Amino acid sequence: MVRDPVCLMEFDPHRAKAVAEHKGRTYYFCSDRCKEKFLARPETFLDKAPGMRLTVGVMGSADNDQPPRAKETAYALGQAIARRGFGLITGACPGLPYECARGATDAGGLSVGISPALSLDEHVHKYHSPSDCFDVIIYTGSGLMGREVTNIRSSDMVVILGGRSGTLGEFAIAYDEGKLIGVLEGSGGITEKIPDIVASFGGKDTGARVVYDSDPQRLTARLAEAYTTEHYKRPSCFCHETSPAG
Repeated sequence: MVRDPVCLMEFDPHRAKAVAEHKGRTYYFCSDRCKEKFLARPETFLDKAPGMRLTVGVMGSADNDQPPRAKETAYALGQAIARRGFGLITGACPGLPYECARGATDAGGLSVGISPALSLDEHVHKYHSPSDCFDVIIYTGSGLMGREVTNIRSSDMVVILGGRSGTLGEFAIAYDEGKLIGVLEGSGGITEKIPDIVASFGGKDTGARVVYDSDPQRLTARLAEAYTTEHYKRPSCFCHETSPAG
């Protein structure tokens, strides 16, 4: 159950008639009128009901040998996510996700790493992965492939950044599980192939939505809008979309 911060009504979040995002957190409302009151003076209502921080999972190439422009784009994406107030989730791996984590950390954001390892020692020495730039590292012990599911399911939105076969697997999981997915165009790797891959699915409807943009800040804003206007009603294929109360 969630609580409308304006009228204090409690209800199932899937039955919310409106949702707003403020400083990276989501607030649910029983009506558009309550949402409008909140957006007019959010500081009046912030202590009435807690807002849930939205999380963005960034999936991309873990290869350290990346072009400088790709690294800069990943870093800028991390900064855009942090400045929006969202939490960043990555695989706590090297390469582009690490550059993204650096950007988020430098911008004062929350960075969470989902490790394939059982411990910090295994994370560093077996998987040769970084341990800085993370506020929290979750040790799944699931291996590289196993932790991908945890990455996707822990994220409200997923961004594909460059990448090869491993990132393609993460995209496939996100698509099949009905996630809201952003594709950072121009970041190389499989991002150039995703439109054709989606077209090859033959109209398979999982509830997933794919948003394309070449600008990290604009992509982050578009994902936020898509989530708060529609996708919150069915954030994954395991959630049954329900009609708003009324």
